[in-house]
Amino acid sequence: MADPGASLVQRAHDAGIDVMPLVGPSSILLALMASGMNGQRFAFHGYLPVDRTERARRLRELDALSFRETQIFIETPYRNAAMLQALLEQCRGDTLLCIAADLTLPAASVITRSIALWQKKPPAVDRRLVVFLLSRKEDNHLNVKP
Repeated sequence: MADPGASLVQRAHDAGIDVMPLVGPSSILLALMASGMNGQRFAFHGYLPVDRTERARRLRELDALSFRETQIFIETPYRNAAMLQALLEQCRGDTLLCIAADLTLPAASVITRSIALWQKKPPAVDRRLVVFLLSRKEDNHLNVKP
């Protein structure tokens, strides 16, 4: 998932070379597992548009879709701060945002909060490996009320 090596792997298949995945899920699935968000229905979108206007439009779309399924996407480390700012500007305050950073590294963190709470104290995400996840509160925990 989100690996630019897909064409290389396809060439290996075309050449009759055995391709075997390594044991364990990708950081994208690790982030989903640790987010507390709906793992029964989710969509992975890879990288969102770089253009500010297009990115804002896409984030509003994903925010609306997050009612039905968890929305997952990534960004390059040097654009994370701009992505976070766009998320805080474009998403509803009650939308949950999980920031899963540096998974499998010593500084790993996975924190899920509402957009409104993130707006009060945004995290430092610049130059970190981050997976972003969006979900509406109504869709979390398979609609089980505490």
